[in-house]
Amino acid sequence: MNRGTLLSLFLAGAACLAWLAPSSVFAVADKLDNVGCLECHESGKKKIEVPGKDGEKRALAHINTGKFTKSTHGEMPCVACHTEIVDSQVNHAKAKDAKPANCVSCHQALWENVKKEKLTEEKERLGLVVKNIEAYKNSFHAKPDKDDPSRPMATCEDCHSSHEFNVPPKGTTRRTVWHKGIPDTCGAKCHEDQLDAYTASVHGEEVLEKGNVKGAVCTDCHTSHSIAGTASESFKLANVQACGDCHKERLTTFSDTYHGQVRGLGYAYAAKCADCHESHKILPADHPKSTINPKNLLKTCTKCHSDKKPGMRDATPGFVTFGPHANSHDFEKYPQMWIASKFMIGLLIFVFAFFWAHSGLWYYREWQDRRQGKRARFVDVAALGLDPAKHFRRFHWGWRIGHLVFALVTMTLVLTGTTALFAHSPWAPTVAQMLGGPKVLGLVHRVAAALFIGIFVIHFIYVMQKLLRDRSFRWFGPDSLIPNWKDFSDCWGMFKWFVGRGPRPQFDRWAYYEKFDYWAVFWGVNIIGWSGLMLAFPHVTAKYLPGWVFNVGTLVHGEEAFLAAVFLFTVHFFNNHFRPDKLPPPDVVMFTGTQSFDEFRHDHPAHFQRLMESGELQKYLVEQPSRPFHIGSVILGLTLIGIGLLLLVLVGIGFFSG
Repeated sequence: MNRGTLLSLFLAGAACLAWLAPSSVFAVADKLDNVGCLECHESGKKKIEVPGKDGEKRALAHINTGKFTKSTHGEMPCVACHTEIVDSQVNHAKAKDAKPANCVSCHQALWENVKKEKLTEEKERLGLVVKNIEAYKNSFHAKPDKDDPSRPMATCEDCHSSHEFNVPPKGTTRRTVWHKGIPDTCGAKCHEDQLDAYTASVHGEEVLEKGNVKGAVCTDCHTSHSIAGTASESFKLANVQACGDCHKERLTTFSDTYHGQVRGLGYAYAAKCADCHESHKILPADHPKSTINPKNLLKTCTKCHSDKKPGMRDATPGFVTFGPHANSHDFEKYPQMWIASKFMIGLLIFVFAFFWAHSGLWYYREWQDRRQGKRARFVDVAALGLDPAKHFRRFHWGWRIGHLVFALVTMTLVLTGTTALFAHSPWAPTVAQMLGGPKVLGLVHRVAAALFIGIFVIHFIYVMQKLLRDRSFRWFGPDSLIPNWKDFSDCWGMFKWFVGRGPRPQFDRWAYYEKFDYWAVFWGVNIIGWSGLMLAFPHVTAKYLPGWVFNVGTLVHGEEAFLAAVFLFTVHFFNNHFRPDKLPPPDVVMFTGTQSFDEFRHDHPAHFQRLMESGELQKYLVEQPSRPFHIGSVILGLTLIGIGLLLLVLVGIGFFSG
């Protein structure tokens, strides 16, 4: 028998043995494929139990072949994840150095290989998975389970079901089905109570009953992977934005309220969406069980506005008619806001248009005069029998101290007030944090407001008692700050002078623009003061007035404060420090109280002439300020101007970033 015949007989015998022997004997040698795995693990097969915790048996989940093949992992061999499995026996022998299937390590290893192969753009989805992993590691779900500290609160498998996971493309019917399944994924296993509440809510109705894919599900509010504890400030703040992503106009109007401003500054203690609307069982306002139903609203407000809370008082009836989402463009629904808004817009436009035009033309006229070599006429003090070393005293010490304190208090009010008003701006949260948070910010603002009003009242009482005792004082005379017909004539004359159609008006003791500055404080104290007082004591206000007063008060308070700040740091600064005739700044008359004869005659020629003719000029002559006092006044003036301009920049950023 030759070698060929012997080889043929050997192969035939081996084939017979292979046919007669059990298949499991040779399965170890063969490559482990999914068909072999599914012989035992497919749905409908016999239940498989393995040793669990504390010696108890636990059942292994079976695989739905149809769903698995359509899933993201459907084309992968089982052993690509289950690397510890090395045979197909009933009780698998497991590799000693291999770890059980782990989504995290697997995807991280895949991404590292992708980066090495420089295929990050082509396989960017794998990179997104790794980012989600990092988000998960810092999330609430990654924390140890209180009942079983050996495992986290939730794993990838709990939410994704790796054997069936597949996110359908947006816009497809399958996407709608998948979207509707998210509440069940979160609720059925872990959050049953929340699922019941959600099912009864408007969100649940939209998603589960109407199939609206735009309706909110768990992941819209809690995110998919970076899930934070609901008690954390980070979650509370982010949750408002999550609501706003769908309810954009509501978020805008909410942000204009005190509650929204506190949230905008990065603090979560004030009321947010869920505090009024609840978290999961959100119902429409006309539902009898809704927390925002008019019959239930006062109870909702007292959750925060209660005597039991430090620094708070019980909500009073007017709270019910406060509009947390009131706007200024819906006259039918919010007529008071519409009217107040239109009035304030008209006031802002008029004041800024008039005075910015006034300042621009004034600058142009003085700049032209300088370019043409025109100079103010100097006073020959020697010929008038006056001492050239003397100065004219324009303001006594009381006016100067009042002005300085007013300036400091006003700047404090602008800083603290606009930090809240422009809470959305990039600088406001930093300022709030530096000052100790919104509560300290509010306290500083109220103290400054009390000082402002206190100084105003003291000034008013002092001036009035002095004028009432002066029998020779004329209320509409040249020494009075009350506007008269000459002021209107001077204003018209100034505009004629601006365009070269007439001489510069001869101002007396007070120019019309100085009178405007003076009386603007009276207007501001009343508008800003009364509205601020109502907002500072809401429980008292709402006891006697309807809640819409808070909406109007907030709008008027903020708009008037904005008007005052911008006017002060543009028009007022220009009139007193930045006109060509005043350069270089600052004009220190308000700090030293005195002016040279030339400066006095140039600014108030009619007053100078009147005092000369009456022989009263000598009464106002004082020594020139000492050099150190003058230098100190210049430094103080420049400092205040610098602070004012910085505040103007902050206000501008806040206004244009809205």
